[in-house]
Amino acid sequence: MKITTTLSISLGSLILVLAASAVTPKPSPKLSPSSPPVITGVPPSTSTPVSRPTPEDLPSPSDQPTAVPQSTPQNQTPPKPVLYLLRTEAYTAGGKNWIRYRYDVANKADYPAAMFAAAPGLPPCGSNTHASRPWVDFFDNTGKRLYGFCALSKPDDLGKIWFAMEDGVIPPSYVYIELNDRQTNTKYKSNLADTTP
Repeated sequence: MKITTTLSISLGSLILVLAASAVTPKPSPKLSPSSPPVITGVPPSTSTPVSRPTPEDLPSPSDQPTAVPQSTPQNQTPPKPVLYLLRTEAYTAGGKNWIRYRYDVANKADYPAAMFAAAPGLPPCGSNTHASRPWVDFFDNTGKRLYGFCALSKPDDLGKIWFAMEDGVIPPSYVYIELNDRQTNTKYKSNLADTTP
C-alpha cells in the first residue's frame, strides 16, 4: 500500500513537472493580403538568396554576326535559283533606247564553283569554244525565251544577269530563269520574279 501511494505521488509530480516545462505555442500572426508569405523551417539568416539572370539587351540585326554562306558540296544537288530584280536602267544601243532589267540570284553561294568551270568538251556557245558548263536563260511567264548567258565563270556571276526590252515596250509581268547544267543534263528552274521595282 505504501509503495502504491509513493508511485502515485511520483507519477503525479512527474506529470506536474512536465506540464510546467512545456512551451505553449504562440498563435501565428495573421497575414494581410499584402504581406509576404512566411516560410517556416528555414531561418531567415540561413536562407540562400535566389540568383536571377541579369537582363541583357538583344543585339540589333546589324550587331549580329553574319553567317558565312557555305558552298554546296560536290555530291549535293544544288538548289533551285531564287531570282529577284535588282534594278532597271536605261541605255542606248544600235540607235535605239532600251531598258535593261538586272537580276540577282539570292542563293548563288549555294552553287559549287566547279559547276561554273569552262567546259571545252561540251558543245560551244556560238564561236565560244570554252563556254561554261551551265547556261542560264531568261523566260517570260508564258515560257518564251528572252535572253541567255553561256559564259558565266563563277557563282557570283549569277548576280550580273539581265535581259533588255526596247524602251516603250511593256515587259512581261514576271520572268524566271533556267540554269541548265549541261554536264549532268539537269535544269534548275527559278521562282517567278517581278519586272517592276
